[in-house]
Amino acid sequence: MVFCLCMLVAAATQSDPQGDKIFPETEGILQLGKGNFNRALKKHKQLLVHFCKSHTETHTHIITHQPPNIRLPSVCLPDTPLTSEGHRVAAAFESAAAELQGSEVKLAVIDVKKEKDLVKKLNVTGQPTIRLYLSGDINNPAPCPVPQSSASILTWLQRRAGSPADLIVDLSQLEATEELTVVGFFKELNHEYVQVFYAAAITLPDIRFVVMQRDEVINKYSVTQDVLLLRKSQRIQGYKMKPETSKEDLIVFISIYQMDPVTEYNGQTASQILGSPVLNHALLFVNKSSDDFPEIFSAFHSTAEAFRMKILFVLVNVDEHRNGRLMEYFRVRHFEAPHIRLVNLTDHMTYHLPSETLDVEIIKQFCHSYLEGKAKPKLQSEPIPEGWDEKPVKELVGMNLEKVAFNPNKTVFVLFYVSYSEKSRSVFPLWEELAEALKDREDVVVARIDASTNDINMSMQGSYPSLCLFPALYAEREDEDRRKYIEAMKEEEAKEKSKDEL
Repeated sequence: MVFCLCMLVAAATQSDPQGDKIFPETEGILQLGKGNFNRALKKHKQLLVHFCKSHTETHTHIITHQPPNIRLPSVCLPDTPLTSEGHRVAAAFESAAAELQGSEVKLAVIDVKKEKDLVKKLNVTGQPTIRLYLSGDINNPAPCPVPQSSASILTWLQRRAGSPADLIVDLSQLEATEELTVVGFFKELNHEYVQVFYAAAITLPDIRFVVMQRDEVINKYSVTQDVLLLRKSQRIQGYKMKPETSKEDLIVFISIYQMDPVTEYNGQTASQILGSPVLNHALLFVNKSSDDFPEIFSAFHSTAEAFRMKILFVLVNVDEHRNGRLMEYFRVRHFEAPHIRLVNLTDHMTYHLPSETLDVEIIKQFCHSYLEGKAKPKLQSEPIPEGWDEKPVKELVGMNLEKVAFNPNKTVFVLFYVSYSEKSRSVFPLWEELAEALKDREDVVVARIDASTNDINMSMQGSYPSLCLFPALYAEREDEDRRKYIEAMKEEEAKEKSKDEL
């Protein structure tokens, strides 16, 4: 991509040996930390900073629980040194740095693991994160959307600096392009709708935005919406803007209709699926080479059209070995296909379509039942193992966890782990040592449960392993009795005081 942005071009300056020590560079990218960040901010009017994590940092979380009624995610995938998205963003950032050599935009990186104090001060959360700091303003950086490539970063900078959308005079100009195009039809470019349109364009640098202003073209195509999504000049969906329409509203619309009604899960679509604003996902686990696949997919696709904006429909090919991890996550075995699951990404509740027949009517009924809150979640549990309570560490499963953990007369300490995680297994010796030390305490139970094979009806934070403490209720009862006694004394004192006043 040829990047032309006049306002970014700056005169070349001679190297400053002292400055090189203060601001070390790697391939044109500043290496910043607590000691030099503020100086870099003052020196560069436009400082684009990538907050990256070079190595995995792991923690074991300890959580104290009261009896909950919230769902625990069935599996938390183990930490990885750097996600594929992290690698992609890092590569895009490095390529953009090469393109921007000699411009007023200076690129820098901050290692979030090494510079924890600085990261906390800058209130950086989540990975990956790219921010643009302007004119030394540390408090109001512009967040850069997660880039798909270096072109994404360059387009984002270009749209911020100039016009966020191209002006075209005829839709025939779009016929040659395969990419999705967002077309805004506005008679006046100073209208407030246009500003919302431009703001969305800046936030979505990987999508082409164009504007048409000529009345005769708008009349020719009988355009009634303000925004159309087109591919090869063929209409996909229209959107009518309203006075209350926000940038976020428009982005949600574009993000949803940018995807097909049914999206197949693979390495290219995974981040798009997980990043969708639609948090209800219907997953069809199916063998694409099976004889009944065309019929099943047709029913699934037809249902998807009816639930756009409410449920995201995803196809998972069980015959693709690279999907094994996802199938393990949902505990779906190859022979169970075809099989439909509904999951909400907020609470990770999973629902199973209780039917072997997958036609349009049955799938629609299932989706309606789910949206209306009538569907029952699917909870799985291993069988209670023989002799589960005979050793110092009690072996729990889904069906007996709550009975043991919420025993009002015992304090229960539970290790939630996943069997495939080396980090989880490394805690076992410590856990057994703890259980051995407490085995003579009748009021204390030390236990563990495999969260990868048991669904658990409670809330959890962080990744596995997690240590959860379920305190005995006698302490709460004492506190409650004390509270009632104090309230009674206060009431009695108030009565005596009112008598004295009389």
